[in-house]
Amino acid sequence: MKEKILRVTTVPMSLASLLKGQLKYVSEHFEVIGISSPEDGFLEDVGKRENVKVIPVEMTRKITPVKDLIAVYKLYKIIKKEKPFIVHSHTPKAGTLSMFAAFLAKTPHRLHTIAGLPLVEATGFKRFVLNAVEKLTYSCATKIYPNSYGLVDIILENKFTSKNKLKVLANGSSNGIDTTHFDPELYDDFFKKEMRSKEQLCLSDDDYVFIYVGRLVKDKGVNELIKAFNLVDNPQNNIKLLLVGWYENDLDPLSPETEASIKSNKNIITTGWVADVRPYFSIANALIFPSYREGFPNVVLQAAAMGLTCVVTDINGCNEVIKNGENGYIIPTKNHKAIYDKMRFLLNNKENVKVMGKKSRSIVVEKYEQKIVWSAILEEYQNLKNKKNK
Repeated sequence: MKEKILRVTTVPMSLASLLKGQLKYVSEHFEVIGISSPEDGFLEDVGKRENVKVIPVEMTRKITPVKDLIAVYKLYKIIKKEKPFIVHSHTPKAGTLSMFAAFLAKTPHRLHTIAGLPLVEATGFKRFVLNAVEKLTYSCATKIYPNSYGLVDIILENKFTSKNKLKVLANGSSNGIDTTHFDPELYDDFFKKEMRSKEQLCLSDDDYVFIYVGRLVKDKGVNELIKAFNLVDNPQNNIKLLLVGWYENDLDPLSPETEASIKSNKNIITTGWVADVRPYFSIANALIFPSYREGFPNVVLQAAAMGLTCVVTDINGCNEVIKNGENGYIIPTKNHKAIYDKMRFLLNNKENVKVMGKKSRSIVVEKYEQKIVWSAILEEYQNLKNKKNK
C-alpha cells in the first residue's frame, strides 16, 4: 500500500501550471492527493490530467480571518481522515493554513515550498502582519524548501526560521522546465512569419520584439518597463513591446499613466492571458523581466529555454538563471533608466544577442531540466519514508 502525500495550493491554477506534471510523476511511487480551492470544475480537470484524487477547500489569497479559520478546520478534518505521512504546501496562504492544520493533526512531515515572498515589498503594519504569518508557517512546518538560494538569504536575514530547517532542492525551481516542450526548434521560419502576421500582432519581418510575460502589475516592474520603452520607441527603430499577461487591478494595479500609455502606444501590443506562451517567445528577440521580487521565475526559465537573451533585475532566482554578460543582463530593480540602457544596447548588438540566447538554452538544459527537479523531490520523499520505516 502506497504512503499518502497531500499537495496543497491556494488555487488550482498553481497545481495546473506551477506543478504541472509533478503530481503525476510522484503518484507512480506514492498516493498523491491534490487540495485547492474549487473553481468551476477546474480542480477536477487538474485531477484528471495529473491522474490524482483532488479535494476542494475554499482558500482566499487575501487576509480573511473567518474564511481562513474555516479552511483550517476543513483541512484538519481531511488530514485526520486521510492520514498522510506528508503534507506538502505551495503558495503563501495554502502554506499557512495547511501547515497549521497539519501541525494540529500531528502529521509527521510538514513540508512547505517557498516560491517568493510578497512581504518583501510590504511596509508598516501590513509588513508586521505578513512577517508574523510567515513565522507561523515556518514554525508549524518540519522542513522549508526555498526554491532559490537567494530566498534562503532573505529568510535567514529576517530570522523567520533556523538554517537547519531550510533546503534548496536540486539547483532551485519548484518544478524545473521541460526543455523538449520549450524548444525553439519546434518553430520554423514559416510558422514565425505566420505568427507575426496575425491580426492581433501585425508585426513586420524586421520588427525587433521585446517581450514581457507575466501579470501586468506594479510589483513586476511594468510601470518602469513602459516608461523605458516609451523612451526607446521612435519610428526609425522598428521596435515593438509584446506584453503577454493579464491585469490584477484588485491586488496590485499599475499607475494610471502606465495603463494609458499601454492603450495609446501602437507599438505596445497586449495579448491578455494565453494558454501557450511558446509561440510568442518564438517571435521575440529578447525578454525584459524587471520584477521587484520572485521566488524562482518560471518565465525566465521558459524564455531562456526558448533561446532568448534575458534582461532581468538583480533579485533571487533571476540572478541565478542569468549570468550577467553571458546569457543576459542583470539590472537594478525599480530603475527605468537601466531598462532603457539595456534595450538600447540590445538593439545595437543584435548578433551578440543571438549568441547569448543559445547560451541561455544550454544553461537551462544543464541545470534546470524538469526531471532533475522531480527526481530531487521524489528522493526527498523517499528519504522521509525510509526514516519512518526504520
